[in-house]
Amino acid sequence: MDKLLALNTLLEVADAGGFSKAAQRLGVATSSVTRLMDSLEASLGTALLTRTPRKVSLTDAGIAYVEQVGKVLDDLAEADESVFDSGASPVGSLRISVPSTYSRLRLAPHLAAFLAANPRLFLDVVVADHFADLALDRIDIAIRIGRPDRDANLIVRKLADNPRYVVASHAYLERCGTPQNPQALDSHECLRVAYGGGYRSRQVWTFRRDGAEERVEVRGHLLSNSLDMLYEAVLAGQGIALLPEWLVSAEIRSGRLMHLFENFVASPHPGDAIVYAAYLPNRRHSSKVRALVQFLEARLNIALEG
Repeated sequence: MDKLLALNTLLEVADAGGFSKAAQRLGVATSSVTRLMDSLEASLGTALLTRTPRKVSLTDAGIAYVEQVGKVLDDLAEADESVFDSGASPVGSLRISVPSTYSRLRLAPHLAAFLAANPRLFLDVVVADHFADLALDRIDIAIRIGRPDRDANLIVRKLADNPRYVVASHAYLERCGTPQNPQALDSHECLRVAYGGGYRSRQVWTFRRDGAEERVEVRGHLLSNSLDMLYEAVLAGQGIALLPEWLVSAEIRSGRLMHLFENFVASPHPGDAIVYAAYLPNRRHSSKVRALVQFLEARLNIALEG
């Protein structure tokens, strides 16, 4: 019995829920799949599959075995791929994670060009706003926005700046007045990004100009971890928001939003946030990681300037 073939066939049977469908997927006879599963069970001395006229399902032992086998085969595939990935030409699958709103506005428009330039690559894009565990989630590259000092154990490459703008709609400013300086924000409705605290949590926006820094505590009735939510709220005239340039620049150019305090550099906290790529040290020689990082360094900076 070819053990590796048997294990891959078992996973196919478990996913298909039957011998005939698994055989169709594998391009072999149903009888071959049945004999291979019988041999595998005999070698293990236990039943992995429950057979009924309508369906084939995993036993409890089969469920546990498939879970372990899946991990082993994934590790084997990753080991095989790492051999090819050290070459000059990027090849294989590349799994990346990226924040949801940024993926839609800044990453997605460039993926077709990247894949066209790297036809032997397959992209697996995980859209998530939490900080993924790169090892646990098998992420090759995480595209993140913030201060990279929290990723001290990873290799970090800056991809682009991430300026923020204080913005408001004309409707809000006509109703509530236009603040003339950052300190005036304490009397305005500020739409805030949730950073883990509740609505009572203290939030301070930092402003810098000519080497001087001032910090303003802001308050408001809307707190959200969704930039899309805050973006729609500021367009609807619900308040003043501090949002990334890449999210609001088009609305500022069209006149739908006003950019306040243009002479200040604004940030939700001290220190500058950037857009960066983070990856595990064992990916430092990966040609596919290098290809995406270099591509994004060029494309995202062009997008920012445009």
